[in-house]
Amino acid sequence: MKLPGELIDVLRYVAEHNRWRKLECINLIASENAMSPLAEAAYLTDMMHRYAEGKPRKRYYQGTKYVDEIEILVSKLMGELLEVQFVEPRPISGTIANATAFRVLAAPGEKAVIAPVQAGAHVSHTKFGTLGALGIEHIELPYDQENMNVDVDKAIKVIEEVRPRFVVLGGSVYLFPHPVKELAEAAHSVDAKLVYDAAHVLGLIVGKRWRNPLKHGADIITSSTHKTFPGPQGGLIATNSEDLYKKVSKAVFPLFVSNHHLHRLPATAVTAIEMKYFGEAYADQIIRNAKRLAEKLHEYGFKVLGEHLGFTQSHQVVVDIKNFGGGAKVAKLLEEANIIVNKNLLPYDPPDAIKDPSGIRIGVQEMTRYGMKESEMDVIAEFFKKVLVDGKKPEEVRKEVIEFRKNYTEVKYTFDADLNLFEALFRIPMIIDLRF
Repeated sequence: MKLPGELIDVLRYVAEHNRWRKLECINLIASENAMSPLAEAAYLTDMMHRYAEGKPRKRYYQGTKYVDEIEILVSKLMGELLEVQFVEPRPISGTIANATAFRVLAAPGEKAVIAPVQAGAHVSHTKFGTLGALGIEHIELPYDQENMNVDVDKAIKVIEEVRPRFVVLGGSVYLFPHPVKELAEAAHSVDAKLVYDAAHVLGLIVGKRWRNPLKHGADIITSSTHKTFPGPQGGLIATNSEDLYKKVSKAVFPLFVSNHHLHRLPATAVTAIEMKYFGEAYADQIIRNAKRLAEKLHEYGFKVLGEHLGFTQSHQVVVDIKNFGGGAKVAKLLEEANIIVNKNLLPYDPPDAIKDPSGIRIGVQEMTRYGMKESEMDVIAEFFKKVLVDGKKPEEVRKEVIEFRKNYTEVKYTFDADLNLFEALFRIPMIIDLRF
């Protein structure tokens, strides 16, 4: 039978996307990463078709005996990496992890204080997202623009006055660690909990290059599993409190998740094992690369935020691009050159500037995963200069980017696994090459 035109279109779009994003682009989206071939192989299994409501060995469905063992292993591995007693791996995203924690810690009408958007708060922390959907009142902590962080002294006063049910730190755009210890002490003094959203820095935490918030007083970590931690898209919750663990486990199912997308569990387990052996080297190189890229962009005349603080301590670099036409224009120009970033609000932008903010956010974790180091950051900074400072046509720079990327198509910081052997073991095709 001749393939329908619609089917050919679907396959063509997938093939073109794979070629473009995996072979021809410099991806600098701070919230993305690439799984290893071995993790991808573990992802594309029969588990993607199956259901497993409930907890391991206490399911509402039969046929889950191997899923149960994988889920138990994921919790164990992530617990070891985070040095934490209890891990709940069933949230299917970081936002679902946040929703579960927030629902457990406060009732509708009660209060939560959050890091301001300027200090990195994710939309799910706010009245515009998950917090608002749960009916929890959103109160913002004061911001110290000089130090690009929560203002500790003023924040403590707010916590003492408001007496919230919980405090949220961590988030989406932040270059420097939040003051967990100081604010955890303030929260605990008014019988509140501190939630740390580690989605962006989970890989840096397990790689021991970012403070582990649980060791500094945080009561609970929420996270996704696909940013600096280079696993499949998904979420998790971690805590040393057995009481909190039991409550979030009862809330994630059935309140927020039914089946929890089982095929991500073995891929998460593979990634956790990779991070156990290679995580420190990977996290170290991520931070080295972020600092180097920030420094080179600064040398080329870009206004990189945080100069007086060393630019960054995370995987992120934030640039004020207003003099080049603003975030929306610049992100589009760079995309035309096959350099992928996202426009982003800066601390001094008004909230209504979200469609065309002054800045862009850059993350180096995926290109680091493909083996790039400091010298490659110099090349990337030069591409920025060519497009934005020199005014070279993006399509001309795109040719250079494609040629440059040819040398960085294999995932590093993983095991040299023989996928043919892996495929034979399962006796099913594991990888479909849609590059054409």
